[in-house]
Amino acid sequence: MYAFVKFLVRCYLRVYFHLRYEGKKNIPKKQKVIYASNHRSYYDPPLVGCGARGPLCFMAKEELFEKKMFGWLIRRLGAFPVARGKGDSGVIDTAVEKLEKRSMMIFPEGTRSQDGKVGKGHTGAALIAARSGKLIVPVGVVYEGELKFRRRVTVKYGEPIDPAEYVEICDEPNPRKLVRLKNRYMAEIKKLVEGEPENAPAVEEKNE
Repeated sequence: MYAFVKFLVRCYLRVYFHLRYEGKKNIPKKQKVIYASNHRSYYDPPLVGCGARGPLCFMAKEELFEKKMFGWLIRRLGAFPVARGKGDSGVIDTAVEKLEKRSMMIFPEGTRSQDGKVGKGHTGAALIAARSGKLIVPVGVVYEGELKFRRRVTVKYGEPIDPAEYVEICDEPNPRKLVRLKNRYMAEIKKLVEGEPENAPAVEEKNE
């Protein structure tokens, strides 16, 4: 079912947008990974997912599962519920478990950007990576102009980030090192979306 829906959605996106994918060679071929992307539009999940390798799982707010038919559909497509703003610690365990079978898509900013700029992000993706040991693939979705028919959209996949270079792979990683890992992938996402800043300092965020 996932492959069939992905095919239909990809056809629609290529008709609606002037769509281009870059950096797909950076996606590991035989590993489950965490795709960490900026978030500007409701189109972001299908845009990122259609360019990714294999089926994905992803978090969705629990309210989306209240409608039985829609909840059934998104579950079949890999979604699992999360209670936003309620400290739902069990969702991390669920994410780590699901990563054994599917790669995962996460939007670290937690909500859509209103001005198109990349925010500071949260450490959720870093924690999941630290507990699972999975590589993080930064993703930048770039919209040129307003979200209208045939606007140019470019989805860029960056080089994978190994969480082991920044934090211990364990159940209770050091919070400060999680922040360092978060800063690294958010910096990469920002670079993909906004370009390389002039005279940018080197990122030194690895374990000491």
